[in-house]
Amino acid sequence: MRSLRFLLSRRWALFALAIVVVATATWWLGQWQFHRLDDRKESNAVVRANEDQAPAPVGEVLGTDTEVGEADEWRVVSATGTYDTDDTVIVRYRTRDGASGVDVVVPLVTDSGTSLLVDRGWMATDARGLDTADVPDPPAGEVTVTGYVRADGSGDSTAVVDNATRAVSAEAIGQAQQREVYDGFVELRSEDPAPATALEPVELPELDNGPHFFYGLQWWFFGLLAIFGFLYLAYDEWRGGRSGDRPAAGGPKPPKVRKEKRTNHPYARMRAEAEAREAAERERQREDA
Repeated sequence: MRSLRFLLSRRWALFALAIVVVATATWWLGQWQFHRLDDRKESNAVVRANEDQAPAPVGEVLGTDTEVGEADEWRVVSATGTYDTDDTVIVRYRTRDGASGVDVVVPLVTDSGTSLLVDRGWMATDARGLDTADVPDPPAGEVTVTGYVRADGSGDSTAVVDNATRAVSAEAIGQAQQREVYDGFVELRSEDPAPATALEPVELPELDNGPHFFYGLQWWFFGLLAIFGFLYLAYDEWRGGRSGDRPAAGGPKPPKVRKEKRTNHPYARMRAEAEAREAAERERQREDA
């Protein structure tokens, strides 16, 4: 039986270590994709449940000193008040289907005096952006709105400069405008009365499971492929497919075979023919004797 001692060599030890690292990494990446799949399923379940509920009064879901919880994302709420168009906020760098545009956020001042930030929708713009004067007016007077609850953005992108921002944060907008606001904001679903010119409505999230399941399988397949490749190469080495013709370390070396030299020189051919005739003559004389 052939020996497996070659696996103890430095080359094969390093090769095995590399395969262990690759297999571990692919296993972890596959697990990460499946965890993301579980998170997406939970998020989709929350969105479906919240979308199916009847609109709730905004005060029952949002407050002024509590952050929006994950369970309240995409909950439908209703509120009545008047729009304060002087404090319209433009949310820049919002694209749809490759087209540049902005979202338009307008504070809705409720009867309690607390403002609800309403993302009224999207509109296309050119490269120079958009001024609040170019935005279609919302309904005048008292308006009843329903919308989907969204959590505040975070980071430097929420900074408000000249009533423009890159991400909506009720806290940042409230501080910039010196007004009391509900935490979070809503993306508009309906307005009563309806505006003369409506903006593009919010895009609801896709509720499929995404590619995470197949990505997880692919990572695990890559890990198994690496292990199979190592085992195949080890088997090939074991059966001598790569170095079976080489003598084992410390073993006897095969005898050298002396190759006959050939030449086409005329003198060498004449000499060889003469030697052959002499040998034939000696053999004939031996037979005669």
